[in-house]
Amino acid sequence: MSTIDKPDGALRLARTIASDILLYNKEKIANGLKNDDLFEVLESEIAEGRALYESRVVPEVRAQHNFLERALVDVMIKSSAHLPTDIW
Repeated sequence: MSTIDKPDGALRLARTIASDILLYNKEKIANGLKNDDLFEVLESEIAEGRALYESRVVPEVRAQHNFLERALVDVMIKSSAHLPTDIW
């Protein structure tokens, strides 16, 4: 695997990681939103995604952008806005 040294590539990887977490954990996400413990419920999946992101994206790009955190919110949470929760 090649190292990503451009912000656009890092953003694509971050969104792909978040999309994969969403795709394979829909029930966990629904329960996590309902119980307001989403990040605790997905702790291991997010840690695995973060490790992949950090192994592929150069430190300089990671230090300048918080793409992974933004992607987790944009992809996982915003796309789940239709789910019942007391959070919103």
